[in-house]
Amino acid sequence: MERAGGSRVVLCLLCGLPAAGKSTLSRALSRLLPPHQGWDCSVLVYDELIPQEAPGPPEPGWKRRRREVLRQLERRLRSPPGPAAQRGLQEPGAAPRPLCIVLDDNFYYRSMRYEVYQLARKCNRASLSAFWGKKQAAGAALASSLRNCFLHRHKVKFSLYPLTDSLSFCQLFLEGPLEQCLRRNRLRSHPLPDETIRLMATRIEPPDPRKNAWEQNSLVLKSPECPSEDEYDAVLVKGCYAQIINLLATALENPVKQNEENTEQKEADRVACAASTVHQADQTCRRVISQTMKEAKDKNVLPSEMKSLAEELNKLKAAFLEDLRQETHLKNEIGQQNHSFDPATSVFSSFQREATSVVNKYILK
Repeated sequence: MERAGGSRVVLCLLCGLPAAGKSTLSRALSRLLPPHQGWDCSVLVYDELIPQEAPGPPEPGWKRRRREVLRQLERRLRSPPGPAAQRGLQEPGAAPRPLCIVLDDNFYYRSMRYEVYQLARKCNRASLSAFWGKKQAAGAALASSLRNCFLHRHKVKFSLYPLTDSLSFCQLFLEGPLEQCLRRNRLRSHPLPDETIRLMATRIEPPDPRKNAWEQNSLVLKSPECPSEDEYDAVLVKGCYAQIINLLATALENPVKQNEENTEQKEADRVACAASTVHQADQTCRRVISQTMKEAKDKNVLPSEMKSLAEELNKLKAAFLEDLRQETHLKNEIGQQNHSFDPATSVFSSFQREATSVVNKYILK
């Protein structure tokens, strides 16, 4: 039975290509969920927090900004009850309304989405009880509702998240023709380059519940063409709204389970695995750079340009290794374990393509 006064929260990820219709869907959910389902709905738009950048080896600062968004969200979900909450901000006897927190982003890599799943696993009631049990006097009860604010410097409105009894996770993947996304993107006030979206389309990783149990609560939707948001609401209700509600309800009744394994040992194993993988990749990248420099020299690239080429290749290597360092432990957990997978071979293939592209700028001048 649900703890009296506690709140149940669903983290709902919207993912898909830029201009696939994610923000339009998030606004529709915020309009429809409260009156139709009696849910509260809060939307966190990543575009307003993190600048759009092309996919590929992201710079470390870009990845840190993504993780800072999740850290801010985690802090609010873990926040202890303050004076306002203790005074009681909801009517006596009123059952708390479920809360859907919509995360509006491209989430084109599975590892990006898995980070949110990990957050749900960390911040469910079991972990919150243990967390605050160490900080409060024995027998002190957690307050029934928390009114706190998630703020950021980009002028997003207040989002009020109650302390949760349970935290659930689900995914809505917006699927639309590439040309449709390109056309919509060009109409935006700050459009992305077409090439960025085309490249993202080749790298996007849709949910795969058959391979990854943690992606079980996922739904793939076709992006509709609607000239107005009023019409969008009507199309949504007539089309896939029932499927979305079913997904949210299923997620709500099946919160993410707290990880009960030996986390310290697992973390040590991950660190060792990541170090080994990164070391192999580093050696592979060095060999690629050495071979690439030799080919450039054989093509009579000028000494001054050879220096610039070396600097550019080393920067590329650093970006590749940083990306690999950040992602390795996630990929070990999200169902992508493959004992025949050789990270050195994978990095060799990817890095060699990028290195060839770089050196061609010098050779083909």
